[in-house]
Amino acid sequence: MLGTSDEDLFLGLTFARAETAGPHIDPRAFRDALGQFPTGVTVVTARGKDGRPFGVTVNSFSSLSLDPPLVLWSLANHSGTYSSFMEAGHFAIHVLAEGQEHLCRQFARSGIDRFGDVKLEEGLGGVPLLPDVAALFECRSLYRHWGGDHVIFVGRVDRCRKWPDRKPLVFHQGQMKKIED
Repeated sequence: MLGTSDEDLFLGLTFARAETAGPHIDPRAFRDALGQFPTGVTVVTARGKDGRPFGVTVNSFSSLSLDPPLVLWSLANHSGTYSSFMEAGHFAIHVLAEGQEHLCRQFARSGIDRFGDVKLEEGLGGVPLLPDVAALFECRSLYRHWGGDHVIFVGRVDRCRKWPDRKPLVFHQGQMKKIED
């Protein structure tokens, strides 16, 4: 039965059957409608069991709970970092600042060393931390939930920092933008 193995329970995975009945929604129209909602731009990083850092650009980041402090983000099931994040016990969410469009693009690309020219610090659980971001959340991975073609990661925030003098980078209508005062 789907989602009932001991391994699934250990990993904190939950499963729900998606409803298949209902109107067909054009995928492009759906994406365009979602693009009307501005989001922040984040990079999520972690360290593999082999000691190598990995990361990915994510705009699905959200707060979940203040008490306890929980955040969530999602990753496509077909992502090249999927298996690594599924095994990671810790991760860091970096809210990119204006002027960090290059990091957004760098961590969105595949087949390259995403950390090649980035000066890193080490965070909780050995997680690689990116410099000069607007905000940073260092998390322990708590739960993973299936959601269609993505998996939703829930993390407990063990440490967070913000730099109010740095404005966050924003993604809206398929483009990176700046916040206008």
